[in-house]
Amino acid sequence: MLDGRAGRWRDAHVRELPQLLAPGDLLVLNDTRVLPARLAARKLTGGRVELLLERALSERRALVQLRDSKAVRAGQALQSVGGPIELLGRQGEFWEVELPEPAMQFFERHGEVPLPPYIERPAQPSDRERYQSVWARVPGAVAAPTASLHFDEQLLRDCEARAIGRTYVTLHVGAGTFQPLRTEALRDHVMHPEHYRVGPAALAAIARARAAGGRVIAVGTTVARALESAALLSPPAAVEADTRLFIRPGFRFRAVDGLLTNFHLPQSTLLMLVAAFAGRPLVLQAYAHAVRERYRFYSYGDAMLVWPSAQARVQGSAGHGDA
Repeated sequence: MLDGRAGRWRDAHVRELPQLLAPGDLLVLNDTRVLPARLAARKLTGGRVELLLERALSERRALVQLRDSKAVRAGQALQSVGGPIELLGRQGEFWEVELPEPAMQFFERHGEVPLPPYIERPAQPSDRERYQSVWARVPGAVAAPTASLHFDEQLLRDCEARAIGRTYVTLHVGAGTFQPLRTEALRDHVMHPEHYRVGPAALAAIARARAAGGRVIAVGTTVARALESAALLSPPAAVEADTRLFIRPGFRFRAVDGLLTNFHLPQSTLLMLVAAFAGRPLVLQAYAHAVRERYRFYSYGDAMLVWPSAQARVQGSAGHGDA
């Protein structure tokens, strides 16, 4: 657990989460579901190309990442087990393609789960369920919101027994989330758009928790970005849209009082978000401790519960109290 206001941390276990929170606190969870978004194809010359779905567009069109993209061109056709795929043109780092059927249906039928690259084995049919949160229900992500993977039904029941509430938002994790920073100045980094929804039920649950003195705990950086994107609307409201919000040091949080998140890689936008929340010096100290103690990084790794520094909070928003 990392306390940005007090400037300290301590080791804990995820199973202790109900005791680290207080009755009346609210967990906000990302209910996105990982698509089988990876697909093998071949050029007419026989060369292998791999597609990774970034997002479905209208009708049969989609944005994808291509491996071997330097050897392809607009107008070229690829062959796949589901039929021909036409390359329509580049959009930045992605390609727009036309598929034999609507994108979600096509990848559900013919794709495989895009497991993280450090899992050095082929995807298996069981991964369609194992690489999901227990509450995943809205298809659209290319990677799991990894903080969610720490929860099982027992932990949810333990939170309920302590009167800790929960509600849901959606942010479809795109491959761009994991792109490293590639600019010298943080202000020059452009996030890939990701589709999100903060609905009326979530806003009502947050309002009830706040009115009763509870805190809003984002389970994962995806939830933090969704809530903070909605909070930047004037006035804040239920919303379904795309977000490019890049949360970095200096950002003032309006919606999130606590954050449960995994350990992230250096030079990642995810680590920037955590540093913005708890303060960069403390985060660096905590990460050094995690390395010494052999904490696990990556998607199936360890997590931290983070309380914000005073500098991260907008004046008048909820404090975190004692945990």
